[in-house]
Amino acid sequence: MTTALPEWFYPGPPEGWTADMLDNLPPDAPRHVELIDGALVIRSPQTCFHMVTVRLFEQRLRPPKHLTVLRGMTVTLGARQRPEADVLVVDSSAFTLATTSLTPEDVHLVVEVASEDSLERDRTTKPLKYAAAGIKHFWRIEQEADQPVAYTFELEPAVRAYVPTGIHRERLRTDIGFDVDIDLRLEWPPR
Repeated sequence: MTTALPEWFYPGPPEGWTADMLDNLPPDAPRHVELIDGALVIRSPQTCFHMVTVRLFEQRLRPPKHLTVLRGMTVTLGARQRPEADVLVVDSSAFTLATTSLTPEDVHLVVEVASEDSLERDRTTKPLKYAAAGIKHFWRIEQEADQPVAYTFELEPAVRAYVPTGIHRERLRTDIGFDVDIDLRLEWPPR
């Protein structure tokens, strides 16, 4: 069954959507909308793999007290860029209960769990934009034989580009300003 999008969605503002407009979408707007290059991107329903993997990182990342783990928040990278990350590690002082988006300066790590509909954005578009904004660490998680594989990257500040730091199967061990040790093996069905 196909459902038509509401009138407000298209054609959209002549100059394109801006980051501040996301806070003023009508109540009937989809819950997970991100802004890439001035265009609204509506995320498809998530798979169980996506949900369980996001939960794994949300629960097992254990940053020091001055940092906190959030899920499903947007990061305002510019007037026409406001992607929604699956998991973030951010400065704890960067948000209040009314915060709807974070700034790149407050983000320590972005974790994107790739889905079929987001794979190209998660492999190319988002890393380029996160790196240009100066976010130090980026991880892309993909599904391989029903298990997560973590591709980890760190910002090379001279060129504002990510360099790979590893491909992790079964266990993710690294240091991103704090030690990370995550067992990546998922149990099916999840508990």
